Amino acid sequence: MPADPSPRGSGETPLRRAADPPRRGEPSPPARTVEVRRSTRRRRTVSAYREGDRTIVLIPARMSQAEEQRWVAVMLDKLAAQESKRMLGDDELTERAERLSGQYLDGRARPVTVRWVTNQNTRWGSCTPAEGSIRLSHRLQGMPEYVIDYVLLHELAHLLVPGHGPEFWRLLEPYPRTERARGYLEGVVAADRLPHLPAARRR
Repeated sequence: MPADPSPRGSGETPLRRAADPPRRGEPSPPARTVEVRRSTRRRRTVSAYREGDRTIVLIPARMSQAEEQRWVAVMLDKLAAQESKRMLGDDELTERAERLSGQYLDGRARPVTVRWVTNQNTRWGSCTPAEGSIRLSHRLQGMPEYVIDYVLLHELAHLLVPGHGPEFWRLLEPYPRTERARGYLEGVVAADRLPHLPAARRR
């Protein structure tokens, strides 16, 4: 997301945090210290940017510790997605869907088509079991791969179980990042609902 570093001396209180955690199965990136800066001038907006070997997260001064932890996780994921952004084509989506089906659904979910669409602004994905078609919102492009995989697996599960009952959620239990992916998407939705206030002038 766009960097929004506020000038020093603007009521910010820097708080250092542990280094960015490495993701399971991924090579360890260069260690970065996470520094949280609380600003009395910020009311609702949250932003983050890289500064050398540090990750700076800017939050409102009144934010609780629990909210801080949640937003730090969301912003780290957003920065990681931004830095590793890569456009997946429809063919690659199909290959990923086949791999996920084999890995988590015993290969039982077999979509006929898997593709990106630009007309889904209120849903991350959709599935039409009768046609065997899966469509993902273009808004997912550039998000972490584990988030895209979760949405794909969610729609694959709908090829087997149409609704969202206990049987459906049992199909998603083997995927280790379900809760993290859902939390990421909830954070994106929450951020989109925040009012867009004028950004501080960049240094």
